[in-house]
Amino acid sequence: MTIRPPVRGPRHDDRRRTYPALGARSERAGTWWGDAWIEALEELALDPARLARGRAYAAAGHVDAITVTPGRITAYVHGSRPRPYRTELRLRTLPDQAWEEFLDTAAAAPAHIAALLDKDLPHALADEVALLPGSGDLIPDCSCPDDGYPCKHAAALCYQTARLLDEDPFVLLLMRGRGEQEVLAALTRRNATRMAVERVAPTPQLPTIQARTAVQSRTLPPLPPPFPAPSRPGHPPAFPAVHGGPDPLSLDLLATEAAIRAHTLLTTGEDSTGSLSTWQDAVRLAAVHPGSGLTSATRALYTSLARGTDRTPADLARAVAAWRQGGMEALAVLETPWDPPAGPFDRARPALTAAGFPDFRPSRNRLSTPTTQLRYGRDGLWYGYESDPGRDDWWPRGTPDADPVGALTARLGG
Repeated sequence: MTIRPPVRGPRHDDRRRTYPALGARSERAGTWWGDAWIEALEELALDPARLARGRAYAAAGHVDAITVTPGRITAYVHGSRPRPYRTELRLRTLPDQAWEEFLDTAAAAPAHIAALLDKDLPHALADEVALLPGSGDLIPDCSCPDDGYPCKHAAALCYQTARLLDEDPFVLLLMRGRGEQEVLAALTRRNATRMAVERVAPTPQLPTIQARTAVQSRTLPPLPPPFPAPSRPGHPPAFPAVHGGPDPLSLDLLATEAAIRAHTLLTTGEDSTGSLSTWQDAVRLAAVHPGSGLTSATRALYTSLARGTDRTPADLARAVAAWRQGGMEALAVLETPWDPPAGPFDRARPALTAAGFPDFRPSRNRLSTPTTQLRYGRDGLWYGYESDPGRDDWWPRGTPDADPVGALTARLGG
């Protein structure tokens, strides 16, 4: 499940974020800093049974919207009574000197800035000022009558907070005293200062020779052997958000794509995407984007790519589903009906009937029921599709297969 973005307050208030209720989910944190947060909670707990109840409350979605401000996390948590309890966790904020050390460390390494922009928290930054809570750093409080330390409601809030941290480590920075835009603005200023210092540094004097010496014929030494190709594509630089500037996500995506294509061309001599049309390349970009899902960044990416190809986001989403089903061949199956030879259909319909699927009707390269469809591709594979009853709205599902029954059962999850 992808966590929804916070409900933001006024633009100038960067030190208060309210996140909608996260809903039910049972798995633990997925990042090292989310795990460290849970470990701090479990070291604090005096009663493992209350921890287990709190974990169950969190998994069942009993925690309402979570508000994060410097040094404090608050939420209403539903228990056994009709009225929810007001629950909070307190965490010491960092002093200004510690923040200066953190920002200096981050600005000194472009990889650290890139990691933060990619919602990743390097160990070196977290260790620089002890960002993560240690034993006894978390102080729980709750309006319930339970005198446990922590009570099950505070434990539930702590487990749900770990999910926020998984998605965005800037939540941890806000707990420690600084908002996301405040941190990024400070890093931008430090980066600009460093670049200005480098620009005014004296330029070293290059050695010179007489012009008549330069034009004399001479035997040049052989060229050195070429450098070996790197083992993997390089990482793009960090692109901080600048008011009125390009979208950092789009710049990062294009730079990453350029690095991958350059590395492939260098190591293989081929550009596998060079022959794609603008539409096909847009579908490929959206399909391989690692953040695909119902996130605001992905919605913005889909909207931008759809606008640039004169399509709708729904058209792009359907094409992405086809690309992930089987690449270019699957996209062709989605967009281009054709008339295959009779043989595949003569073999497919009896096989489907024998497997208990007798109701398929043929049309061009398709066999259809009201809710299920198989499309025959020029590559000799069958591709599964499905639609809601009464709607001609077909979406790719399952894995292509040379056997129509196999493609159908893969689509059904059998």
